Amino acid sequence: MQIPAIRYSRDTTDFTKTLRARVDAYFKENNLSRKGDWRLHLKTAGALGLYFVPWALITWGMAGQGWMFWVAELAMGLGLAGIGLNVMHDANHDAYSDKKWINLWVGRVLDLVGGNAMMWKIQHNVLHHTFTNVDGLDEDIDMHPIMRFSPLKPRHWWHRFQHIYSWVFYAMMTIFWMTVKDWMQLRRYHKKDLIKPTGTTVGKLSVEMAFTKAAYFTYALVLPMLFSGAHWLQVIAGWCVMQMVAGFLLAVIFQPAHVLEDHDYTPAVKGAQLNVDSLTHQLRTTSNFGTGSRLLTFLCGGLNHQIEHHLFPQISHVHFSKIAPIVKKTAEEFGIPYRAKTTYMQALALHTKMLRDLGRPVPAAA
Repeated sequence: MQIPAIRYSRDTTDFTKTLRARVDAYFKENNLSRKGDWRLHLKTAGALGLYFVPWALITWGMAGQGWMFWVAELAMGLGLAGIGLNVMHDANHDAYSDKKWINLWVGRVLDLVGGNAMMWKIQHNVLHHTFTNVDGLDEDIDMHPIMRFSPLKPRHWWHRFQHIYSWVFYAMMTIFWMTVKDWMQLRRYHKKDLIKPTGTTVGKLSVEMAFTKAAYFTYALVLPMLFSGAHWLQVIAGWCVMQMVAGFLLAVIFQPAHVLEDHDYTPAVKGAQLNVDSLTHQLRTTSNFGTGSRLLTFLCGGLNHQIEHHLFPQISHVHFSKIAPIVKKTAEEFGIPYRAKTTYMQALALHTKMLRDLGRPVPAAA
């Protein structure tokens, strides 16, 4: 792996052993699987329906004109965000089912809606979850030089305004993802030798990605242009609106969990060893928000419980609300921060403040 990898202290501290034992006991005592259940299956049907039913109505002309077209595109955007937050996220963490093949194929729904599951797994599972907020490794906090998410990154003059313009780039996130990002990542991960450990090759991934991308743009754009009765420019504009709705919703759920001022940010130094175990590192770099809202927890796939997700990524989000008190109690017993007091709007405000502060020049020393 040609990256400046760092190592954690041994992952057998009293904290990690106690926390894992307590969470294991919860599932054993309640005779529960750690994976998804009927609640997740119901959400899967709802998210897929919210995306594909409006697509069908547009494509076959039943919602190809007037205000119905735009309502259908907005609904598709909500459905796409729902798929990302509730369905493919659990599956690509092997948290959807006890059966590996089900996780694999449900996770590939990401390819069906324009992304690429393998690229996502490398960025999210390998780099983000392993090296959360480690500068140079965690690509989820690396949009430099457009935006400065880490105090370890160089500051440019335009960052002074990033707390204003970042929301536009957040909305454009999935457009960039579907069209360019996956190909850029394929090239970058090949250079970093991150493709080979997945058990496939760059050549095979390139062919698969070309096929799935072509299939996606055929059904998402070409078929509506041919059969909906809408002008081709309207179809493209509607697709952009749909993607911007989804991109914005995904960003405003993920970003406030890690880009806050009281989180740790660590430089990636080859061969370095952090003085904490990996679970403690997750607690120092992650926050929960809005956990008192059952509606928010339901809609965002439990990702307002980012702490529980980062500690136990292979547990389905449908269980996070129940194991959260266990995590909170254990963290407090060992004197480790457990950040979960903010509402969703407070978290967004703190994220905006962090963007503003990171964009300001550092005052000169007296």
